Amino acid sequence: MLQVKNHAKEMLEKGELSLGVGIRNARTSDIGKAMKTAGFDWLFIDMEHNTMDIDMACQIAVAAQDAGITPIVRVPGFEHHHATRALDGGAQGIVVPHVDDAATAEQMVINCRYPQVGKRSMTGALPQLAFESHPFGEVAEAVNAATLLVLMLETPTAIENADAIAAVPGVDALLIGTNDLCMEMGIPGQFDHLDVAAAYETMVAACKKHGKHPGMGGVYNPELMQKYIGIGARLILSGSDMAFMMSGAKAQASTVRSLK
Repeated sequence: MLQVKNHAKEMLEKGELSLGVGIRNARTSDIGKAMKTAGFDWLFIDMEHNTMDIDMACQIAVAAQDAGITPIVRVPGFEHHHATRALDGGAQGIVVPHVDDAATAEQMVINCRYPQVGKRSMTGALPQLAFESHPFGEVAEAVNAATLLVLMLETPTAIENADAIAAVPGVDALLIGTNDLCMEMGIPGQFDHLDVAAAYETMVAACKKHGKHPGMGGVYNPELMQKYIGIGARLILSGSDMAFMMSGAKAQASTVRSLK
């Protein structure tokens, strides 16, 4: 039986933490291998909050596959072509921002899954299959099974609808965008607020009920990360290339400037 390896998904299915790193500034294909060596399980290739185009995202994705780190692309909107072009080009998962209801979740399943689960258009040989040809039925089944569809909950409305969203067949994970959620709640930056903890509890409960994977984004303080991981978050966006670069650069500049 044809199978496609997805390291991040395998980690989740074993109940382990699956650690992602945001890719917003890196523009070369070696970033996947570097982040694999650093200890991450997946790349969060961000096409929502930067200028990265589809060609660059897919080049990073194809190289990441060979490095053994899962390339997941955050698309900028709900239009089907954003997700399908990224998947056809090498992504092994899609993150959809700003999902507030089950109807949107169902549409994203239709966009991202081959029949009979969804209505994604079939194309020729795929990078996920090393461009080898296989019967279309086998390709659809294998690629569907190895593709992570992650929906971001970023508003109080989304949290209220978490159970209905998680119940949609074809969705793999719900991931709270904690920064935007706090903004929408009127508590900007208060990641330790009781309402945020309650949101995580609601989301995790919905995921457990429906067999989906709970995720966390926007929280990078280790103490707070421990809190929400303790509640049940497993798909963990752990930081970004820009943040890591700035942290290391500032530390080195400060150290060298202090030398006498």
